[in-house]
Amino acid sequence: VYRGSVKDFQGFDANQDAEALYNAMKGFGSDKEAILDLITSRSNKQRVEICQAYKSLYGKDLIADLKYELTGKFERLIVSLMRPPAYGDAKEIKDAISGIGTDEKCLIEILASRTNQEIHDLVAAYKDAYGKDLEADIVGDTSGHFKKMLVVLLQGAREEDDVVSEDLVEQDAKDLLEAGELKWGTDEAQFIYILGRRSRQHLRLVFDEYLKIAGKPIERSIRGELSGDFEKLMLAVVKCIRSKAEYFAERLYKAMKGLGTRDNTLIRIMVSRSEIDMLDIREVFRTKYDKSLYNMIKEDTSGEYKKALLKLCGGDDDAAGEFFPEAAQVAYRMWELSAVKVELRGTVQPAGDFNDDGDAQVLRKAMKGLGTDEGAIIEVLTKRSNAQRQQIIKAYKAHYGRDLMADLKSELSGSLAKLILGLMLTPAQYDAKQLRKAVEGAGTDESVLIEIMATRNNQEIRAINEAYQEAYHKSLEDDLSSDTSGHFKRILVSLALGNRDEGPENLTQAHEDAKKLADVSSNDSSDSLETRFLSILCTRSYPHLRRVFQEFVKMTNHDVEHAIKKRMSGDVRDAFVAIVRSVKNKPAFFADKLYKSMKGAGTDERTLTRIMISRSEIDLFNIRGEFIDLFDKSLHHMIEKDTSGDYRKALLALCGGED
Repeated sequence: VYRGSVKDFQGFDANQDAEALYNAMKGFGSDKEAILDLITSRSNKQRVEICQAYKSLYGKDLIADLKYELTGKFERLIVSLMRPPAYGDAKEIKDAISGIGTDEKCLIEILASRTNQEIHDLVAAYKDAYGKDLEADIVGDTSGHFKKMLVVLLQGAREEDDVVSEDLVEQDAKDLLEAGELKWGTDEAQFIYILGRRSRQHLRLVFDEYLKIAGKPIERSIRGELSGDFEKLMLAVVKCIRSKAEYFAERLYKAMKGLGTRDNTLIRIMVSRSEIDMLDIREVFRTKYDKSLYNMIKEDTSGEYKKALLKLCGGDDDAAGEFFPEAAQVAYRMWELSAVKVELRGTVQPAGDFNDDGDAQVLRKAMKGLGTDEGAIIEVLTKRSNAQRQQIIKAYKAHYGRDLMADLKSELSGSLAKLILGLMLTPAQYDAKQLRKAVEGAGTDESVLIEIMATRNNQEIRAINEAYQEAYHKSLEDDLSSDTSGHFKRILVSLALGNRDEGPENLTQAHEDAKKLADVSSNDSSDSLETRFLSILCTRSYPHLRRVFQEFVKMTNHDVEHAIKKRMSGDVRDAFVAIVRSVKNKPAFFADKLYKSMKGAGTDERTLTRIMISRSEIDLFNIRGEFIDLFDKSLHHMIEKDTSGDYRKALLALCGGED
């Protein structure tokens, strides 16, 4: 099935098109609208024929005339469209290695993503266009393991046999583990050989096997074992093996997000993928980033340049509201990865040489007299487990007859005070306090209610109920009921029971549950869409729900999260999405919330503090791993950049390390 956005133009006439372009550029000024309409609606093969017809009719070079008449990004885009794909890649690589410095990202993108045949065509086109050997030029401009892997990819010799040996899959996964995680230092040659030579089908199975035996995805090991441009190249290879559409969707998103636009990247991808897999890229983009590629281009570019890019994009998936097989495959793979059991680890462990009385003395000294030694307080309290902090509170009372919490409250202030005092409460007390703050006073903080209620297990929910009753002499359920309404209230009340099944998956039941979630035809108000989702998402076990979500994708070609966003709204939608994301990958859910708390202008310190405290002894180490996988920067780095003073010191201590 053809998955490009640009197709052969029906009724094509090269001479007629050549004449239209000549007229558009004739005289004073040029008709840019006519140029972009014509060129973006012809396939590359047809454009090449137009170039030949133009030369025959007018004795002139069409590309030279376009360069003369057009300017800036629009000129670069239109001229790029006129080159055959191999010559386009050759020009990009030539530009990347010419002059001072090298555009390694361009080299990585092209050489990691092209097929064997595309590589062979690229090498031949480079020789034809520049009279030079591409391998020799790349060897002369790069170094180390980065250079070695580029040379391997330049051979265009990746195995293409779809017959996979299970024994070799297991051996390759084991060899990669032993070359990295289990070795003092790293055997880069093993990574280069396996990732540079094996077939795509084989490597996908190797990555699955690696996840099983290593307890982490291959990408995370590459980040930990390799560095610099070599690390980036190997990550790109892995991403392209998994899904080229997902790789290019991510590249396009990063080219446009934030201030400024990386136009060279945007042009290169929009041109090079327009006749290969642009429809797949659009689908994955819409699924991953909750907005269409079309709309992001529309918001981020302008003028004829924007119009031409939108024509290459080929349609707005926000308007269509569709979801397609490539995006479903990506979603399905994510569910499968989430089902692999990974050990959850906090970043705060019990102190080995713990002495509650000694710690109480250090804290008293830090707060006695004029001034406060915040550093000493941070050093003690962020390096002790919650159970040990409870012992310190008792020792402080016994030794000094004083309330440690009251003393900390009077000595500290601002964000640091909230963080330290939060650490001194038990997890259940802390969650109860956050829920109370969310419902008391004018207005309700629904996001806090959702975050806590959607992510805690039965035991944690029951402990929160007890702590809430003890602290506020009211039941949590009563407060949730009086402060919320409708389906949202019913979701929260159901979760507050702490009564979720805890058994394994049931395949037959999962299939039936998926059918219930997929059914949009029911007109029975007692069996509304929200009621069906509530009865399944709020009561079934996590392993069972993962199977339900897989069955849903197989049944509908839709990801369940996408279906929720399309069919629901407001707090009900947000609550169900939070449950789905928590089931799928709880550390990734919290990584996303932490990132959003710090990105852009200002910092949402309440969210940042709440998550760093509540996850520090559960899965903050895993959250760190997901954070760097999702956002290409470490949690440690983002905290360091976005916060300051003693608050930052305490957060970094809880974070537990730089990735």
